[in-house]
Amino acid sequence: MRFALIVSVLIGLWSFGLPAVAQRTGSAASPLRVLLIPADGGTEDGTKADFLPLFDAITRTSGIHFDVQTGQSYSAVIEGMCAGQAEIAWLGPVSFVEARNRGCAEFLAIEERDGSSTYYAGVFVRASSGIDTPADLAGKSLALGSQHSASAYSYPLAMIAEMGVDPLRDLSAIRITGSHANSLLALNNNLVDAAGASFVSFERAVNQGGLDASLFRLLMKSDPIPNPPIAMNPTLPDEVKAALRTSMRQAHEAPGIRPDSIRGYGGKQVDRYNTAVSDTLFDDMAETIGFIDQDYQAAILQKSGS
Repeated sequence: MRFALIVSVLIGLWSFGLPAVAQRTGSAASPLRVLLIPADGGTEDGTKADFLPLFDAITRTSGIHFDVQTGQSYSAVIEGMCAGQAEIAWLGPVSFVEARNRGCAEFLAIEERDGSSTYYAGVFVRASSGIDTPADLAGKSLALGSQHSASAYSYPLAMIAEMGVDPLRDLSAIRITGSHANSLLALNNNLVDAAGASFVSFERAVNQGGLDASLFRLLMKSDPIPNPPIAMNPTLPDEVKAALRTSMRQAHEAPGIRPDSIRGYGGKQVDRYNTAVSDTLFDDMAETIGFIDQDYQAAILQKSGS
């Protein structure tokens, strides 16, 4: 029925020489490939387990099948999409904007909880550090995650800069740890004076027993950040895109699927996946962190290596 029509459309389009990304039909024998960024504080299998119920629900309602895998890094997922090695990806918001601007990603859906599709980043310090205001960060060291992470890299830099502390000039050191969890661990082990991470990652680290929340204090809280979105490759046929949007929007109501099994960032249950969000949400974020261009990132990397 609907799926048979999608398959026939795909086969027809291949005869006109579409790129390799369209070579998957979405059948059980040729599933669409899904790449997930490695969720912080979790495991590769754990991240995959968080999202399998969602894609199982889509299979039930659309007949489209998926091969879900976790990428090794944020950048690996971006490059996977842009190299035609995946049709769908779960990306960080900064990673999505990068892939979208390269023509490799089109918005599909974003998780929603309590009517919100945003989350928060923070700059955390030890409660006993004596760092009571952002100005106290001058002369101190900071841990940051992946440069593709909004909440572990871009927003902490933006928050610090907005409060009048120049990260390049005023911080004594910057350590690029690669992840939220590693940054929080560095702070926990007294290797740095402050760390940037998402609230979700901090909560997860506490819940998993890696951090004692009483030993830390939130120094700064970001403005709302778009949740990590799910994107699709723009080369997918319109019929497939429409089927994905419809099924994603209805996943929490799919027959045979428990609503509490539909999860998102950090493995948290979500109310639904919203397919109607405007790209403006991501454009506003891009404007906030727009000063972090290639030259600025190169300077941060140089400082982190000194």
